[in-house]
Amino acid sequence: MLKKWSLLLLVLLMLPGFAAADIVISEVMASNGTYENEHAYDWIELHNTGKKSVSLEGWYLSDSKKDPYKWQFPSGAKLKAGKYLTVYCTGEEDVDPGRDSKFYSNFKISSEGEKLYLTNSEGSLVQMLDLPPQYGTVSYGLPSGGGDYGFFANETRGKENDAKAYRARVDTPVIRTPGGFYPDGVTVISAVPQGATLRYTLDGSTPTEKSDRYPQDGVKVKKTTVLRIRAFQDACVPSQTVSATFIVEDEQLTPVVSLVTDEKYLFSKKTGALVKGSGETPNYMKELEYPVNIEYFNAQGVCEINQMGTFTASGHSARVNAQKSIALYARNAWGPERFAFNPFPTREYDSYKSLLLRAANSDTYATRLRDVVASSLAEGQEILYQDHVVIQVYINGEYWGHYNLREKINKYFIAQYEGVTDEDEIDDIDILARTGTDRFTQNGDNEDWLELAEFCKTEDLNDPENLAWVEERLDIDSMFTHAAYEIILGNVDFTNVRVYRVPGGKWRYLLFDVEACWRNLDKTPLEYYIKPVSGKIQGFRHEPLNALLAVPEYRAKFLDRVAEILEERFQWPYVESRFDEVISQLEPILPRHIERWDNMKLKNWRTNISATKYYARVRPRKVPELLQKAMKLTDEEVETHFGAVLEKLEVTNAKPEE
Repeated sequence: MLKKWSLLLLVLLMLPGFAAADIVISEVMASNGTYENEHAYDWIELHNTGKKSVSLEGWYLSDSKKDPYKWQFPSGAKLKAGKYLTVYCTGEEDVDPGRDSKFYSNFKISSEGEKLYLTNSEGSLVQMLDLPPQYGTVSYGLPSGGGDYGFFANETRGKENDAKAYRARVDTPVIRTPGGFYPDGVTVISAVPQGATLRYTLDGSTPTEKSDRYPQDGVKVKKTTVLRIRAFQDACVPSQTVSATFIVEDEQLTPVVSLVTDEKYLFSKKTGALVKGSGETPNYMKELEYPVNIEYFNAQGVCEINQMGTFTASGHSARVNAQKSIALYARNAWGPERFAFNPFPTREYDSYKSLLLRAANSDTYATRLRDVVASSLAEGQEILYQDHVVIQVYINGEYWGHYNLREKINKYFIAQYEGVTDEDEIDDIDILARTGTDRFTQNGDNEDWLELAEFCKTEDLNDPENLAWVEERLDIDSMFTHAAYEIILGNVDFTNVRVYRVPGGKWRYLLFDVEACWRNLDKTPLEYYIKPVSGKIQGFRHEPLNALLAVPEYRAKFLDRVAEILEERFQWPYVESRFDEVISQLEPILPRHIERWDNMKLKNWRTNISATKYYARVRPRKVPELLQKAMKLTDEEVETHFGAVLEKLEVTNAKPEE
């Protein structure tokens, strides 16, 4: 009899779910929309429903029946009675497994639906969870009061689940009246999914079951308004929220971006991304992304995109300014995975992964145009730069002033320019800022760059083998073009240097954030670019440039490149046309912008524009002289490389009084 009971117990212990029935997969997020530092990993939550702590050391999680041991909990992992832990599903092979209540697996979860397997240290299957196709930002799990698995109206990672779980989500409602400009107001009509009830708000907040019911005859709009609607239905998760902006004004003047989101994501002391907050680290420095509805109305008032995505504060020191730069991301957990339009005049792309609303930053109180005008001068010069559109922005229906819509520098931006389409290769693009050390690695790896810089510091590139080694790794034309622009522009913020490399390619430079230019006729930033390879590293790695300038062939090539750019892009009629194009767009909107922010005077702006134009006109003529002193050029060298272009500049860039 004793043998029979022992055998029966062994059989029961091997049954699925019996080997440690206290541990359950309580909640799963397969399409996460909560981003931090551009990551939003899927996750699996485990709950210990028992009264004793359970060691998870040697347990496994997997999304493959053929390989139930895909990921193993590390040594020391345990789950205390009544507690929860999270396993983030990264899809990264060499990930740190984690500890305490947060762990990191090497597989992802498919939002199309799949099976998850939890296996104990003896190899017995504890649980198999069959996930149906998942909704973006909606979690799936076990109701706290018991019952069948289903979708939750609220995700509760690390906490007790909702008591209700649902089988489906309500269909998304439709706002039939398009957002846009309506000088005389408009009545907005919306379509209701069958069997559902529409709720709406007019303050940017996400509608809830307590929000006002949408009128059958529509909502009458008499002033600039943001409308958000959501469908509710018994036994279903509420629908996605859809939004539209109705701008009741006489003149549009420029393209417009309208952002609509909950106040807590904007200005809450605890969570608002656009305020300092009350913590030790300012909210606007935390790189947290929050959901936002994004609309772009072109110059004709036509809405080209209206979709949910995410936003975060952007920039460096300028984040302290009242008007902050804002980064926008297309995230498939919230909506389409790209912004399917192209607002930029010099690009031929059909979509973007991310965009930047730039608030002029350090040029906020001066001209608000230095960066966009200076950057535009790199068009057609085989160097990557950010294109721009002068726009105005509304946030929750409130006028937020002038911004410059820019391409955002990240791996997707570089991939478009370089024609990289494979996702794995895009992930492997190296992007480095400033010195390229670890703290300045934006994406990828910096080992090869640091090796290149050190090689140039210690080796003589007049040796053909050494030179060939550098030529294989560095796009020298790109470096020369970048240095030429920085010197000609007189960009005193010399730390704004970035290099990048696509898989299998060479290191290349990109031109960005040159708003600290055209402020004087001094030698800066020449002293940071032209210096001994053994000199102090200040802001960026100067060794590659100067090691090559010690090679006569490349010294001459660099000087010729500077002269070529001076002739093609810095003769005053061409530069003035770029200034005037932007000024003509800024002048009509600045009075309203100034009224909104009260941070400058129109009279001072015009004075600053005049001064900036003066330096932009005169500095190119000074560049050969500055280079002669910095590089110890002979008069013959100056004449050889700059004689012809100086003759032209003496005419085209002469001071007005000359």
